[in-house]
Amino acid sequence: MPDPSLTTAPRIIAVANQKGGVGKTTTTINLGAALADSGARVLIVDLDPQGNASTGLGIEAGARDITTYDFLLEEAPLDTAVQPTSQDRLSIIPATVDLSSADIELFSNEKRSFLLHDALRQPAMGALAPDYVLIDCPPSLSLLTINAMVAAHSVLIPLQAEFFALEGLSQLMLTIREVRHSANPDLRIEGVLLTMVDGRNNLSAQVEADARDTLGDLVFATRIPRNVRVSEAPSYAMPVLTYDTASKGAQAYRDLAGEIIRRHARVAA
Repeated sequence: MPDPSLTTAPRIIAVANQKGGVGKTTTTINLGAALADSGARVLIVDLDPQGNASTGLGIEAGARDITTYDFLLEEAPLDTAVQPTSQDRLSIIPATVDLSSADIELFSNEKRSFLLHDALRQPAMGALAPDYVLIDCPPSLSLLTINAMVAAHSVLIPLQAEFFALEGLSQLMLTIREVRHSANPDLRIEGVLLTMVDGRNNLSAQVEADARDTLGDLVFATRIPRNVRVSEAPSYAMPVLTYDTASKGAQAYRDLAGEIIRRHARVAA
């Protein structure tokens, strides 16, 4: 059950795009690491049955005894589900392929869209005291993604700088609008993040120009470049900020974290 006495509620951000391969999990891992590096306490919820965020943060498959499946559907206590990572102030609720059956099981539950919302507002969250919760959504507009949007304050949308990139946003925006109308009227778009930007490529520049013309201030000033260090880091089970702290990719995610922190500071003021 949610605890109305919590006074220092974390900012909950769902990282979502129904299209795969846009840098969604990479953004979740590295934004989480950058926020933690800035001094914030961060919890990542791996809501993707592929479990890539868990793997990318060094949680071995055999160590995932309590997962987001148990957290959502078996009401596992928060303190049994959360695992630390190698980075200070960054923890994760890991996922396994068991989560792939969750949509079917959720369908028959009358609270199916609110399970994650309630789980993230249980009294134990006060003891964990994260400043940010980042939810890595599956690459689909499934009941798991709906749960993330109902639970979240905002949605961060990674957008790959490629041809037809904007065309895939319409269904996602429609889903966000429907969640606002039906379950979470306060849901907002955190921002659209351009990923895999190749500064040498005219197509990347054109996609960025189109995105900024169409979406305006919704597009973050920060762009995530194509960077070999960002691509290599998951194979070493670490964020790029740890793998190569001086890389352009690491700096880009620090810049993104700074944008988000400043934005929330302005709102709080």
